[in-house]
Amino acid sequence: MIFNDLPKFIFFTGKGGVGKTSLACATALSMADEGKRILLVSTDPASNVGQVFGTEIGNHITPIKGAAGLDAIEINPEEAAAEYRERIVGPIRGKLPDKVLKNIEEQLSGACATEIAAFDEFTGLLTDHDLTARYRHVVFDTAPSGHTIRLLQLPGAWSEFLKEGRGDASCLGPLAGLEKQRERYAAAVECLADATATRLILVARPSHSALSEAGRTSRELADIGIKNQHIAINGLMPKDSDGDRLASALARREEDALATMPPIIAILPRTNIPLQPENLVGIDALRRFLYDGSLGADALADAAADRSAMNLPTLAALIDELEWSGKGLVMLMGKGGVGKTTIAAAIATALADRGHKVLLTTTDPAAHLTETLGEVVPHLTVSRIDPTVETARYRIDVLETKGRDLDREGRAMLEEDLRSPCTEEIAVFQAFSRVIRESGRHFVVMDTAPTGHTLLLLDATSAYHRDIVRHAQGTTAVRVVTPMMRLQDPAQTKILIVTLPETTPVLEAAHLQDDLRRAHIEPWAWIVNASLSAAQTIHPLLVRRAHTETTQLEKVQHGLAQRFAVVPMMAQEPIGADGLRALSQAVGITRGLNLAVGLTSQNHAESISGSRL
Repeated sequence: MIFNDLPKFIFFTGKGGVGKTSLACATALSMADEGKRILLVSTDPASNVGQVFGTEIGNHITPIKGAAGLDAIEINPEEAAAEYRERIVGPIRGKLPDKVLKNIEEQLSGACATEIAAFDEFTGLLTDHDLTARYRHVVFDTAPSGHTIRLLQLPGAWSEFLKEGRGDASCLGPLAGLEKQRERYAAAVECLADATATRLILVARPSHSALSEAGRTSRELADIGIKNQHIAINGLMPKDSDGDRLASALARREEDALATMPPIIAILPRTNIPLQPENLVGIDALRRFLYDGSLGADALADAAADRSAMNLPTLAALIDELEWSGKGLVMLMGKGGVGKTTIAAAIATALADRGHKVLLTTTDPAAHLTETLGEVVPHLTVSRIDPTVETARYRIDVLETKGRDLDREGRAMLEEDLRSPCTEEIAVFQAFSRVIRESGRHFVVMDTAPTGHTLLLLDATSAYHRDIVRHAQGTTAVRVVTPMMRLQDPAQTKILIVTLPETTPVLEAAHLQDDLRRAHIEPWAWIVNASLSAAQTIHPLLVRRAHTETTQLEKVQHGLAQRFAVVPMMAQEPIGADGLRALSQAVGITRGLNLAVGLTSQNHAESISGSRL
């Protein structure tokens, strides 16, 4: 057992990529192995619980093969939204005109309704006493911090909104099902705040950025009444560095981060978890982690055999090609915690150093670009699409335009509608659209929110595109260019998928690529970040982890990416302009891999034969 004296409901949250899913799955498995009946729930839009257990799970409770007593469910936003729409529309289908039904379905097709549907299922699980009575514990593997805070705030936000009014047609469809659930949402709020029933485990890597994020998350959770918290520091390097420069640097970095962690989490009960020599994918790997502790010295030593050095494709070469257009939108996408913010800042700094005007911006509520950049860089401007700021701006704009000629009663109704949580989604989308337009004049490098949240934003973009095109049919006076059309045009937008050289992040990146292609958006390149294969190390544990990367690097090169780059794990944390420059200029060295060219197309390879691949 990793954690002791656990209550009924256990939540795992934290910055993306810190190991929430691994620890949630291992905790659930360890309790099931003790003979307890356990339900594991994923509320992450980019859930990978099914991948960890090698079981198709989906939006229904599913027994986990090889783990008696353990059931799991993934709250898939799209499936939840489809079921939610059907619950509302099904009873009236055939009773209303098709035009009216179509209008209702459109109201229920946006990102706001998707969020509400997932939230509806989440609160349903928390308050379904008949269901939870069947299980000794319910373990929640949540989305990355920013999205989780939003989810946990929703019971209170919607309860407050429903007390005051339903809003107008913009939220009428989604709210039609919510009004009936007032008591459920109130019960969910009460359960979350009950320290005897709920514990929230903040998972963090031993790094400054991850611990700072955990500190912010802890404070925000306390502000909404969730105070029964525990901190898990995951992936600690062993004290013995075996004379390896990279291992020594990583250990020192971790010690400094732990010594200076935010006081609000320093006082929490803590569990330290050492770095593992393998990815925790599969029940066998989870049980080795739980009961064996390591693979043993022989297995670590075997990984060091027969490794001849070769060059890897670099981020610098990718930036060379990005620069050719002289302007455009560069969007970095991927699972939380893979290093999108750092890579985005490195690319923006490199382009600015070459004399280009660059806007570096983010849609990630948990991102902190200014901390990563650390200083002023000539030609580079930094901004953030802050949901709170954008929502306030949107409300003022609507009141000054739509509300200008309304009487007192009409203005009061409009103000009531603008207090709906749906308003934030609209406001963020509008800000997103403004940034896309700006990329027609110079470079815009955008660090996006973790995968699931970004796909919801793209869904809003797609819905807006369909609406504009529908209204423009039959008119030829003005050529319509929507944000979605800009995203689909490779001359204007280049999508870079960032991942880690591990099984689960690569699988999730591949699923993201499939989702983008369904929206007719073709990713331009992949970036594999923090690679130990590309770093120089002789430490047995790091060598073993580097050995596990081989399959994933070859999979990216030969099966997934049109072009790609590999960024090595750095001895010094890439923070500040100089650290970011080192990241973009690093030359990766690997052993035993045929990865000399980063472009899968021979024509592309020939066209840049003079570059630094």
